[in-house]
Amino acid sequence: MNKRTFLKHFAALGLGTPILFDTLDKWVSEIEHLTPEEAAQDEEFWARVRSGYRLKPDYINLENGYYCITPQEILENFIHHVRYVNYQGSHYMRTVQWDNKRYMCEKLAELAGCSAEEIIITRNTTESLDTIIGGVHWEKGDEAVFALQDYGAMQDMFELQVQKHGIVNKKVSVPTHPKSDSEIVELYANAITDKTRLLMVCHMVNITGHILPIRKICDMAHSKGVEVMVDGAHAFAHFTFNIPDLDCDYYGTSLHKWLSVPLGAGMLYVKKEKIPGIWQMFGEMGRQPDDIQRLNHTGTHPVHTDLAIGNALEYYYHLGPERKEARLRYLKEYWTSKVRDLPHIEVNTPKESHRSCGIANVGVKGMEPSEMAKTLLDKYRIFTVAINRPGVRGCRISPNVYTSIKELDAFVAALKDMA
Repeated sequence: MNKRTFLKHFAALGLGTPILFDTLDKWVSEIEHLTPEEAAQDEEFWARVRSGYRLKPDYINLENGYYCITPQEILENFIHHVRYVNYQGSHYMRTVQWDNKRYMCEKLAELAGCSAEEIIITRNTTESLDTIIGGVHWEKGDEAVFALQDYGAMQDMFELQVQKHGIVNKKVSVPTHPKSDSEIVELYANAITDKTRLLMVCHMVNITGHILPIRKICDMAHSKGVEVMVDGAHAFAHFTFNIPDLDCDYYGTSLHKWLSVPLGAGMLYVKKEKIPGIWQMFGEMGRQPDDIQRLNHTGTHPVHTDLAIGNALEYYYHLGPERKEARLRYLKEYWTSKVRDLPHIEVNTPKESHRSCGIANVGVKGMEPSEMAKTLLDKYRIFTVAINRPGVRGCRISPNVYTSIKELDAFVAALKDMA
């Protein structure tokens, strides 16, 4: 969408004039002749991008996986929306809030490559996927398949279905360094029986950054009559793809992660023909069974966050999806290549470039993950998160586009010292 169209749409929404990304546009125009891979190594350009963030000087932040800091342009637009909604009060809430949210759904659907009738805006990935887990018409003895490495909140939601409906949960363990896609596909295939109703799989495993072969897993599961729900918390706006190309039945993500929307925004995709089969979590009668909006009744909510989705999408498009993906992958490969073969260092992320992007996990042999994270922060002023899960012991390292090579050099030096 060009700048003029963007302004026109925001004016039509009655939101006033947004802050535009003129400076970012200028910087991007100076490197547009470069391929994404070449631009990924242009440190002058990324230093300029960094200047658009307000960063704490107390530590190096290598934990962007939980929440990606919002660039100042998006933040200022968000504050503008807060003020505007507060200025309008109930008039805004009773007149245009749903039209505006529908417009943001349309913009998200364009990025996802699907129909807006298959998208709703939620608060986060957990809400998105729990809507599906809790909405399946479970019967006693039905089986769900997922991995030990999956996010805990969804595993807990499956456990609730055990208590409520008497389902059976079957857990697999995803290999950190698979020999092939087939190894992963067969792992899930071997767990499926004629009682399996739903398979949950991570697009990008949150604790390791491992990108799984989703389309191949979906094709296998569908051949056995099993639906697939994808946890895309760390994939959406991290690397480029279209959801329909995955051919999954359900897809949930958090927009406050790699799209850099302010906190409190997520997205749920439900394949159109699957919408009628999901029980809604909250009552809202009167909608047609195939209307996805019946799954989205959560009462009064912070609508200004919904509006900021449009600004975050604009920033993402201006920066360039392929350029961002290339930079994140370059940063990950930059530091992992310097430590992967060191004694006493264990990188818990596949080496093949296509199997990960910006996130990786690293451990120091003989050191507890909690001790490692504490040492990194207390001694080296580097903030990470400790991961102690089946087959994965270390710290998750998730840089962002503002992360500098100098910061990664400091991290590498810290690892070598600790090892």
